[in-house]
Amino acid sequence: MGPLPSFSAIVVAAGQGLRAGQPLPKQFANWRGRPLVRHSVEALLAAGADPVVVAIPEGGEAIAAAALEGLVVKLVIGGATRQQSVATALDLVAGSERVLIHDAARPALPRSVIERLLAALGTHLGAIPVLPMVDSMVFEKDGTMDTAADRERLRRVQTPQAFRTAEIVAAHRAWSGPPTAGDDAQVLRAAGRAVALVEGDERLRKLTFAEDFVAELAPMRVGTGFDVHRLAPGEELWLCGVHIKHEMGLAGHSDADVGIHALVDALLGAVGAGDIGQHFPPSDPQWKGAPSSRFLEHAVRLVGEAGYRVGNLDVTLICEAPQIGPHREAMRVRIAALAGIDAGAVNVKATTTERLGFTGRGEGIAAQAVATVIRNL
Repeated sequence: MGPLPSFSAIVVAAGQGLRAGQPLPKQFANWRGRPLVRHSVEALLAAGADPVVVAIPEGGEAIAAAALEGLVVKLVIGGATRQQSVATALDLVAGSERVLIHDAARPALPRSVIERLLAALGTHLGAIPVLPMVDSMVFEKDGTMDTAADRERLRRVQTPQAFRTAEIVAAHRAWSGPPTAGDDAQVLRAAGRAVALVEGDERLRKLTFAEDFVAELAPMRVGTGFDVHRLAPGEELWLCGVHIKHEMGLAGHSDADVGIHALVDALLGAVGAGDIGQHFPPSDPQWKGAPSSRFLEHAVRLVGEAGYRVGNLDVTLICEAPQIGPHREAMRVRIAALAGIDAGAVNVKATTTERLGFTGRGEGIAAQAVATVIRNL
């Protein structure tokens, strides 16, 4: 596998992706453990693309930067249509000889397709990957079959699409067709240039609907959490989101709510999102004295972004004092409100260690938790 000719790349990620049923535009939703847009950007960078320009929606700078953290890319605000987004991004690659234009919704990008496209640019001004039609095709008229289409002449078009940069820039500047141009090959074709066809790849399928994402997810996942905080005089005591009057409170950088901290770790564990210390490091002064409710709401939001919803939460508080029974129901209600679930899906238990260990001596309180998350349909 030798080096490829030099080329630049544009990844179009400026749409809203509403049909995918995600809580954020689909190009930034997780797929196989990483943001969708990151997959193809990494493939293009690995193939030698320089620069890689990513067209993003207006107001999407922060989420795009997070999705592409650590990758050397240029971000540009896209337009109202795909054609406008590409035309804007082309200004940043005008100095390159060749450019590949790709849709972020096609994350699995084999290097072999890139090789075929760049090879085709040796003799053509543009090239696109295509696949044959395998099903019979018909034209529809008023809800009924009209005439059969000749599938031997039809092809399924994929991206990336490859062009001599100067030619596609000129074609976009001269474009006078509808604002919703289907793809860049149509723009080049409208300028009177021929477009070569190369073999595509079934792995380059476009992710469009909610089921395209949930098919990658297990129906249910489970996470566990454990936390400990010491008891100290002069501190407030917060347990599972409820303030309890007691002669001592839990000491920690935040409000030290050991029950919620265990639940946060359980939720983060269920979706493979690390632990509470990664998201809210004790070294960061902004979390000093912060209510742990914010941590739980953040974990619930990450569960949603991963394509799941909270199923049920179970937490056990381990201490000699205070008595948990009188506060159990208030804790269940508070946790349920923070997690966005019914109180019947929350359980709070308490136990002692028969006066053994640091909890038995009244030096601190421990908590362990289990969380289940359920795939969004």
